[in-house]
Amino acid sequence: MIELLLVMVIPYVFKAYKVDASGKDVTLMYTEGNEKATDVDINSDLDSIIKYYKQAASKKIQNIDSPVRQGLFYMEKQLEDFLIHNWVNTELGSRLDLIVEDGELVSQQYPTDIGPIDILAKDKKTGGHVVIELKRSQTSDDTIGQLARYMGWVTANMKDVNVRGIIVAGAYDKRLAYALKMIPNIEVYLYDISFKLKGFSPE
Repeated sequence: MIELLLVMVIPYVFKAYKVDASGKDVTLMYTEGNEKATDVDINSDLDSIIKYYKQAASKKIQNIDSPVRQGLFYMEKQLEDFLIHNWVNTELGSRLDLIVEDGELVSQQYPTDIGPIDILAKDKKTGGHVVIELKRSQTSDDTIGQLARYMGWVTANMKDVNVRGIIVAGAYDKRLAYALKMIPNIEVYLYDISFKLKGFSPE
């Protein structure tokens, strides 16, 4: 008997199943109660996880030690990698170019003496630098401040007075909205978490 865990990125187990593959068909049994898990049950469990993620991504959680906050931080680190690896297929990639120096991609975690920039890119039309920051566990105020510092660094060290900023976030709140009214050269992109399941039938 094999045990299958249906887990969430946030570090706890949502449901656990025992997998019985001894016969022709694979049977899933809940570890608690020893009841058979039907396809309807499993799809319902997956729907619950997806719903939880979507709700969690839109919550304002101030406690940086909370499991939800830590889970969102983990997801947004994966989002950074996803953006880089799928750049040409994203809306950002249609407008911006990643930076390559000596044949090496340097845009991701671009080093500065005040900390690494999540993603540093260039505008395809103007050639101006664009600082992209993912809003992780910090507040909107922290994100704006951090982005402004990096934009200032680019202006001072790369002599680019037309540098722009982009925040990639899971939710848009009033603090962010009010701050952006006074900083017109910063944009916000919201990401949406979605999952698709496709049935598989062995030939």
